[in-house]
Amino acid sequence: MKNYIINLFVFLALFAQGQKKELRNIDKLINESFFKEAKFELDKIESIIETSEDKYKAQFYYYTTIANYELESFDKSLKSYQILKNLNPTYYNSKIKDNINLLPSKITNSLVNSAIDDNKEGDYLEASNKLFIAYNINPESNVDYLYFAASSAVNGKDYDKALKYYIDLKEKNYTGVVDLYFITNKSSGSEEEVSKSEFEILKTSKDYTNPRSTKSESRYPEIVKNIALIYVQQGKNEIAIEAINEARKIQPNDISLLLNEADLYIKISNKSQDEEEKLFYRNKFKSIMENAIKLDPENGILYYNLGVIYAEQGEYELSKEKYRQAIELKPDYVDAYLNLVTVILEAEKNIVDEMNSLGNSKKDNIRYDALKVSRENLYKECVPLLERLIEISPKSLDALNTLKNIYGVLGNNAGFMQIKAKIEEIESN
Repeated sequence: MKNYIINLFVFLALFAQGQKKELRNIDKLINESFFKEAKFELDKIESIIETSEDKYKAQFYYYTTIANYELESFDKSLKSYQILKNLNPTYYNSKIKDNINLLPSKITNSLVNSAIDDNKEGDYLEASNKLFIAYNINPESNVDYLYFAASSAVNGKDYDKALKYYIDLKEKNYTGVVDLYFITNKSSGSEEEVSKSEFEILKTSKDYTNPRSTKSESRYPEIVKNIALIYVQQGKNEIAIEAINEARKIQPNDISLLLNEADLYIKISNKSQDEEEKLFYRNKFKSIMENAIKLDPENGILYYNLGVIYAEQGEYELSKEKYRQAIELKPDYVDAYLNLVTVILEAEKNIVDEMNSLGNSKKDNIRYDALKVSRENLYKECVPLLERLIEISPKSLDALNTLKNIYGVLGNNAGFMQIKAKIEEIESN
C-alpha cells in the first residue's frame, strides 16, 4: 500500500511536470502569434485539464481564450474566459493577473474587426451576430455595437432581429452623440478631424488654426424611423405611426423626425391598394412637408417633394411654384428642372386634343391658330430651363431629347441639329 501511494505521488508529479512543460510551450507559441499551433496543443490536453491543479487550469483557459479570439472562434473564447474568471484569482500567475482585465476589450476588438470584414463581404447577418456578442460583453460601454448590429441586420433583411435591437436602443434613449474635434492645418488649408488629446495639443500649435468642437448628430431619429419603417414592412401601419408620434412628442421641432414622419406616410401611400387611403396619406405627407418648410425654409429638397405631390394631385400651378423655389434654393437640382418641364408640358395634351377636335370652319381655324401659339409658348417656357439643365448635366439624355423635340417643333433647325449631334456622340460612347 505504501509503494502504491509512493508510485501515485510520483505519477502525479510527472503528470504535473508534463502539463507545466506543455503549457510553457503553448505560452511560447502564443507569444510568437502561432495561434493555430497553440490551439492544436491546447486541444490535445483539453480532456485532462479538469483533473489538473487550478493553477494549470487558469493557464489553460487563459491561453484558450486568446487562441480562440485570434482564430475568430468567439463562442469558445468567451466560454474559456468565463471559466477563467470563475477560478479563484489566487491561482493566477503574474501574466494572467496583468492581462485578465484586458481580455474583454481584446475579444471585443477582434469581434468588431471580424464583423467589419463580414459587412465588406456582404455577410451582414454574421456581422450582426458578432456585433451583438460584442455588445453583450459590456452592454453599458458597448451599446454602439447594438446599433451597428441592428444596421447589419437591416442590410441582411432580418427585420425581426433589427426591430428587436432598435426597440432596445429606443428604450435605452440611445443617441450615439459624441464630441467631435476639428482643427485646420495651415499648410494645406484643410480642416482635419482629430482626437480630443490631439486637439488639446494642436490647438496651441502655430501650425494649426481655427480649433472647434461640436457634437455628432443624434442617431435617435434614425432609430425611430427604422422602427416605423420595419412596422410598415410588416404591414403594421398604426404601430408605425404611433412610433413616430411618440418620438415627435419628445423632439417636436426635430426636422429629421418630421421628415421621417413624412417619409412614412409616403411609403404607406405607395404600398396601399386603396385609392382613398392612398390619397389620405398623400395629403398627410403634403401637410407634414409644409410644416417642414416652416422649420427649414432654405431646404430645396422640401419644396421639390411638395412639387411632386401637387403634380400628382393635378395642382400644376402650385407644383410649378414649388419646383421653381427648389431650383432657386438649389440651382443644380437636376430632378427639379426635369419635373418642372414635365409639369409645364402637362398642359400640352389638352391643347393637342382640342386642336385635333377642330373642324375647318373659319372659327375653328382661328381657334386652332390660337391654340398653336399657346402650345409654342409652353415650349418657349421650357427652352431656358432645358438649356440650363444641360449646362448642369451635359449628358442628360432626357433633357437633350426633350429640347431636341422642342427645337424641331419651334423650327429651330440649327439648335435641333446641334442637340442631335450631342445625343449621337453620347450614345456612341
